[in-house]
Amino acid sequence: MNSAAAFVSPDINDSASALALGIDTGGTQTRWALAKANQDIIASGTAAGLTALQLKSQQGRREFAQVFSDLAAAVRSHGHLQTVRVGITGFSDDMRIVIQEMLSGILRLPEERIRIGNDIEIAYLDSFKPGSGYLVYAGTGSIAAYIDEAGQFHRAGGRGYLLDDGGSGFWIAREAVRHIWRTEDGCPGASRDSLLAQEIFKAIGGDDWDSSKDFMYHRSRGDIGKLALAVAASANADPVAADILKRAGQELARLGMAMCQRFGNKPVVLSGRVLELHPFIAASCRTHLPSEINLRTSICQAHFSAARLAARQLQSIT
Repeated sequence: MNSAAAFVSPDINDSASALALGIDTGGTQTRWALAKANQDIIASGTAAGLTALQLKSQQGRREFAQVFSDLAAAVRSHGHLQTVRVGITGFSDDMRIVIQEMLSGILRLPEERIRIGNDIEIAYLDSFKPGSGYLVYAGTGSIAAYIDEAGQFHRAGGRGYLLDDGGSGFWIAREAVRHIWRTEDGCPGASRDSLLAQEIFKAIGGDDWDSSKDFMYHRSRGDIGKLALAVAASANADPVAADILKRAGQELARLGMAMCQRFGNKPVVLSGRVLELHPFIAASCRTHLPSEINLRTSICQAHFSAARLAARQLQSIT
């Protein structure tokens, strides 16, 4: 589909109103930011979480389209949208045409003005120039990324919650619920004396197995990942919760080491919403990485980075 002729864009030489949109989607939350041509961020916001995997079903496509329709309505009041950079979790090249056509219609822009990629690529470029380090990112899922000097994207982990996603919000939540019910198997009623269990049950909405089963098997990946907040809330007083968070840090260190083994020792940036849960996670990651590997943490603002990348594209057409 050549959509260049399907839309009449406002005068892009009006630099006061021409805007670039950056979008970073995740299983828990979608974040967006608007930038001017000079890359100054002028607005930002959030929308419901989504992943490219939702495109596999009709219901998922409707939900996907609704999120972007709501987002488009929010940004139009700020000026004339001209370029878009989107990072979508779960994205693969075979989805590009479908997503680009959908977003072109929703955002009322020619397809060539909309650049789509993996959300982790954008997060990486928010932390490093290509070839200079490794990003270990943990949100609802987890992955390590490296973009080499030639622009080639390399990954470790990021296999999804059914296979791995070690150290992620989902993984932390699953480990906690698993521990609670394995303990109940051997000692029914033990959860009454567990701060971790009480925090989890409060978040789930019930302390019986049916409540846990319904939540874990019928709620979204993002909803389950939010249970990690309950683990963090009990970690200072509950040794099991603390151990889960420390093991999460160890899992994230493993991803960094996988990259070092393949491409040599380089600095590692540990980023993502999981870092906001508790200091135990970053501290454990540092412990499980060799001391010669530089590690720093960053609360990545990938939607800002995406907006700035879109603004560079805006500069090329104004």
